[in-house]
Amino acid sequence: MKAIGYNAAGNADTLEIIEMDQPVVGPRDLLVAVEGISVNPVDVKLRAGVEPEGAARVLGFDAAGVVTETGDEVTGYKVGDAVYYAGDVTRAGTNAEFHAVDERIVGRKPASLDFVDAAGLPLTSITAWEMLFDAFRLTEGGGSGQTLLVIGGAGGVGSILIQLAKALTGLTAIATASRPETQDWVRKMGADHVVDHRGDLAAQVADLGLVPTYVAALTATDQHWPAIIDLIAPRGQIALIDDPEALDIKAAKPKALSIHWEFMFTRSMFGTEDISAQRDLLNRVAEMIDAGTLQSTVTERGDALTIEALRAAHLKQESGRVIGKQVLGGF
Repeated sequence: MKAIGYNAAGNADTLEIIEMDQPVVGPRDLLVAVEGISVNPVDVKLRAGVEPEGAARVLGFDAAGVVTETGDEVTGYKVGDAVYYAGDVTRAGTNAEFHAVDERIVGRKPASLDFVDAAGLPLTSITAWEMLFDAFRLTEGGGSGQTLLVIGGAGGVGSILIQLAKALTGLTAIATASRPETQDWVRKMGADHVVDHRGDLAAQVADLGLVPTYVAALTATDQHWPAIIDLIAPRGQIALIDDPEALDIKAAKPKALSIHWEFMFTRSMFGTEDISAQRDLLNRVAEMIDAGTLQSTVTERGDALTIEALRAAHLKQESGRVIGKQVLGGF
């Protein structure tokens, strides 16, 4: 089969088309004919800084497609089912004609979206859902009278996090965005208030008369850390997904703040007892998309997975100016 991978860490030009064997399915695996993928910041980080071990590494951690084969112990899916999922960072990625994935982290594709648009949802939806309900320990319908601040609200995770917070909790959502187009976007996603993260974040939030209990730090956490500590409520909750070089954790002590890492690959990497929670939440997200409760976050779409299109998508990710999600069709 065809795939796109890299043989040495470096810039986007290191991506190349490779020929490789189709994956061999394990007992709990599905073999999926990939019809749509998306590009995420993790793809760029790995390609730029992590050397492949042995053979070329295939990236891609979102896919939608059709099941073509099932492992002996698969119970939830059959050949011909349309599915979507975010995969496992310890296995070969989805930038390929076929992909093997554990059925327990796979959801049924939203019926109202085609494969390409559906591929824009899994990784960011899982991340956002786990932030709200695992890290922050919110319950559906909870959070009334409390405020969530989403730093970097126009990116992929922020776009779906705002929507989930407004649809499933009583939280007031403040999103940060610095450009007119990103400010318009987060309002479209449902943000109640918008502030500019290039300005005095703590002062802008204070001017709203709100004190966030929850802060989703999605980008540049180290730069915003002093403002986060300043603006958050005592005994507040901070969840982060980026990779700050260092944080002054002691600054969080006077307010007795709780700090959480969110890493959506944890369940699949370690085969946790609740690994199937990702299947369940993806099915909920699909239901909400089909009901019109959530909207697609796709803003850039290419109908085919070509080397030129994938390299261009990586370069756009590196620019830091992606709004919502980038998606591509299959080969």
